[in-house]
Amino acid sequence: MIRHMKFALASLALSLSAALLAGTTASAQTIYKSIGADGKIVYSDRAPTQGRLEKTMKFELASSALPASAASYMEQFRKTHPAGAATAPAAGKGVTLYSAVWCGYCRKAKAWLGEHGVAYTDVDIDAPGGTAALAQASGGSTGVPVLVVDGRALTGFSAAAYDAALKR
Repeated sequence: MIRHMKFALASLALSLSAALLAGTTASAQTIYKSIGADGKIVYSDRAPTQGRLEKTMKFELASSALPASAASYMEQFRKTHPAGAATAPAAGKGVTLYSAVWCGYCRKAKAWLGEHGVAYTDVDIDAPGGTAALAQASGGSTGVPVLVVDGRALTGFSAAAYDAALKR
C-alpha cells in the first residue's frame, strides 16, 4: 500500500510539473543600446532610426502564459490591431508592471524591482480592466509579467534584461 502511495505521489508530482511547465514560456528579446543625435544613451526594443547603434543585446525572458479568457481576449485584440504594436502609450513616462498574483515570474519581477529601489505602478491583469490595459500597453502580449519603461514593453522576466531596460 505504501509503495502504491509513493508511486501515486510521484505520478502526481510529475503531472503537476508538466502542467506548470506548459504554462511557462521563454522568449528571446532584443534590446538596442544606441547614442542619440543629442549624445544621450538610449535603450529600446526597436533599432535606432537616428544616432549610432552602440550594442545589441539578446535576453531570454521567462513568462507565465495567460489564462484562457485573457489569451482569448489577446487573440481578438491582435486580430483587430494587426500591426501588433501598442495602441496607447503605456502610462507615458515611468515604469509600469503588468502582473498577476498567480504568476511566479511576476513575483520575481516585483522582488527585483523592490531590491533595486525602482518605483513602479503595478497593474493586476485579473482586476477589472487589467487585461485590456495589458493589451493596450503591449500590443497583445501572450504572457506576464510585462514591464513597460517609458512606453517600451518587455514581456517576461530576466534580471539582465531588467538591468538593461532600466539602464543600470
